[in-house]
Amino acid sequence: MKYSFLFIVFFNVLLSIAQDKKNTTYFDAQLFRGNVYKHTNDIGHLISGHPDGFMLSYNWKTYGKKEWQQVYNYPDYGISFHYLDFKNKYLGYNFALGLHYNFYFLKRNLMFRISQGIGVTSNPYNKETNNKNNAFGTKVMDNTYFMLQYKKDNILNRIGFQAGFMLTHFSNGRFKAPNSGINTIALNVGLNYNFDEYQEFIKDTLPSRETYKEKIKYNIAFRTGISEGPVPHLGQRQFYHIGLYADKRIGRKSALQFGTDVFFSRYLQDYIQFVSVAFPKGHKSYSEADVDYKRIGLFIGHELFINKLSIEMQFGYYVYKPFNYEIDIYQRVGAKYYITKELFSGVGLKTHGGRAEAIEVTLGIRL
Repeated sequence: MKYSFLFIVFFNVLLSIAQDKKNTTYFDAQLFRGNVYKHTNDIGHLISGHPDGFMLSYNWKTYGKKEWQQVYNYPDYGISFHYLDFKNKYLGYNFALGLHYNFYFLKRNLMFRISQGIGVTSNPYNKETNNKNNAFGTKVMDNTYFMLQYKKDNILNRIGFQAGFMLTHFSNGRFKAPNSGINTIALNVGLNYNFDEYQEFIKDTLPSRETYKEKIKYNIAFRTGISEGPVPHLGQRQFYHIGLYADKRIGRKSALQFGTDVFFSRYLQDYIQFVSVAFPKGHKSYSEADVDYKRIGLFIGHELFINKLSIEMQFGYYVYKPFNYEIDIYQRVGAKYYITKELFSGVGLKTHGGRAEAIEVTLGIRL
């Protein structure tokens, strides 16, 4: 691969500057190559080769000084940069900077990484010069990736090896149309270098599981942001999504949720007006201009508590949706941060299957 030289040079530079550095960090550098997953027929013309690239990561180890570190088997956290060439003239290349956690299993030989960050593309949609790129409607967008790897440290002194596969997703969350998004599945291989000597893990002396059980809590979540309809140039509009739900904590790590969402997605007003004049009566996409744009959904969810941060996943079904738009099932995945025990903030992605609808910024209260 054409990145091999850069990979080797960068890795050796890090080795040279780190010889006298003693801390609890490590660096890894990886190469990857894979395929774009065709999640919709709309992106068929954007798949023309095998995307490849490289990833550079700096990681901080944990040894159990805090309670959550012991609970999650001493994970790492870090920052990563990756570059991805799509091998397609319309897509060009992307790069992203993100924050991640590494979780370990099977005697720390299996590593799972989840990362959230910001991506940039070289060739965004342009009506005149790049109208074939219906995947990226903006130059700056959201990036999420997951990685599952075999990882072995200190094979040759402080140099280790890791290999596996990753799924990386680029999308602007329909902040601006078009936004089909791109999912890439790739195999990767790399080296890691430990800057510190081996340290002993602090043994688990946590209280029993029952300590974390709570009574049912009630939540109000106000979510907002900007989105645009599925047709370019309809205009960006602010949305307001209100969530009312109950949750029951069932242990140190988990809580179950049940509740309702009310969606005031104002971009739908523009889209309803568009289809009322763009299609004749009797067409499957036609709609009357005065159809209500509001929607109501019921959902179930799960919240995974780490420290003050938690990961939230919800699956919902629309019980009120007068305008025939997207499917009746929706999903939400996001991160929450507890400012206090009662007040939380967060950011999440609302989707319908593989199609993103909105990036939601959240402020809520848990009583």
